[in-house]
Amino acid sequence: MRTRHRDAWRFHRLLLPVALVTLLGCHSGWAEARRLAAACDAGKAAACNDLGHDLERGAHVLKDEGRAAALFDKGCAGGVAEACARLGAAYEDARAVRRDSARALALHRKGCAGGSLDGCTRLGARYRSGAGVTRSVDTAAALFTRACDGGRPAGCAYLAELHVAGTGVARDPVRAAALFRMACDSSVVTGCLGLGLLLADGNGVVRNDSLAATLLDKACDANEGAGCNRLAELYAAGAGVPQSFDRAGELKRQACRSGYRDACPKKKEGS
Repeated sequence: MRTRHRDAWRFHRLLLPVALVTLLGCHSGWAEARRLAAACDAGKAAACNDLGHDLERGAHVLKDEGRAAALFDKGCAGGVAEACARLGAAYEDARAVRRDSARALALHRKGCAGGSLDGCTRLGARYRSGAGVTRSVDTAAALFTRACDGGRPAGCAYLAELHVAGTGVARDPVRAAALFRMACDSSVVTGCLGLGLLLADGNGVVRNDSLAATLLDKACDANEGAGCNRLAELYAAGAGVPQSFDRAGELKRQACRSGYRDACPKKKEGS
């Protein structure tokens, strides 16, 4: 009896890979991936970029950021601006390639010059911080505006931050709130963080502690230290959430671990 079961199991194990290949081979996403791979091999740079994007996200194919970067490199060499921007992001974020800030900057420039709004957004962030370039908030604002007007929510979130501070653009918290909301609705965590901070302060919008707490919690979960820190303050005050000093302390520590230094314990002088 046991021999019969073992033989049956061996038979099914042999059939399983065949069934999987058949199933996956019939999946429209895999068929599209095969088509893109063939087109890329034939020298179609746009296909290399599209396949790389699918591999980067794990869309219809197994996620493979290393192969995605190689395909973006091929697409960029073929003149696809979006591929240059995506490769630049990989080098900047060290996704399956060694971090190379200088190369990332060059790719952001090339991508933006070729019309990639994601490249313009990344380039704007460099100008805002002065990382590898002479700091210019005016240039950053222009690049963020271009990206936002072109429908890139991350560009809108960055532009909103400038409107809150009044640097590079006019100070306009009402405009900032609208831009943050647009970005947050598109799942850009920076947008949720910014809107949550404005709601908690009643800056440019009617104060709403409960909604602020929801948005700040979302930002905190995404490792945004500023979100954890402000949410801790809401818990300490019992504003929009049940008062809890224990929870406030946990959030402060989480904010510190996330790199938000203002939440870290201050060292005593002489220690």
